[in-house]
Amino acid sequence: MLNQDFQVIYEDNHLLVANKPANLLSQGDHTGDVCLLDLAKAYIKEKYQKPGNVFLELVHRLDRPTSGILCMARTSKALERLQEQFRKRTVEKFYFALVEPAPDRDQAYLEHYHWKDRNLNRVFIWDQPEHQDAVKVRMEYRTVAIVKGMAVVQIKLHTGKSHQIRAQLAHIGSPIVGDEKYGNRTESQYTRSLALHACELRIDHPVKGERLALFAPPPAEEPWLRFNNFTTETTYF
Repeated sequence: MLNQDFQVIYEDNHLLVANKPANLLSQGDHTGDVCLLDLAKAYIKEKYQKPGNVFLELVHRLDRPTSGILCMARTSKALERLQEQFRKRTVEKFYFALVEPAPDRDQAYLEHYHWKDRNLNRVFIWDQPEHQDAVKVRMEYRTVAIVKGMAVVQIKLHTGKSHQIRAQLAHIGSPIVGDEKYGNRTESQYTRSLALHACELRIDHPVKGERLALFAPPPAEEPWLRFNNFTTETTYF
């Protein structure tokens, strides 16, 4: 049996939805490291005994250190229709993040200005636009649980800019555990990966049209194991 190194969340003739582990590339890059897309193609090829090349394309991506749900299209028609949903922003995206310290407010709607310095690969967040290319970003969060100063927050993302969640949470004083780039100083045993997980995706099936609510459980490892009451298929919005 193929060692797929990812969890299949949903699968039919049109879609393959997977739970990506942290530190696995979504797709190949200059490093040549293994990526989810290649693993998923190998999984499809073996399971269905597909001859030749397998058609499978990512509909969206996650940063390498982020774990969670990724949707792939198994046909060109499905890919085109799903991409249109992302363009029209009819897709709903939810994340879990572990932050330290806990936010001052249990829930909030955050609206900031975002600019990425591509040379530094770092995002800057402001309350007012401090750069001519800054764009407005929006998300909301709710605090789900707190243990010894570390909190689980669930996020509903309204825009999808690079490093947005990481930078906005850091801006309000609650950086993500393991995120040294944006100011987290958690003890080293929790910094092997970024404690940010894409937990749920709501999309319209590209052929059937029905609304799908697809959930990926957080990693069964520290520091997520500190919390045991939020990993069911629950959305707090």
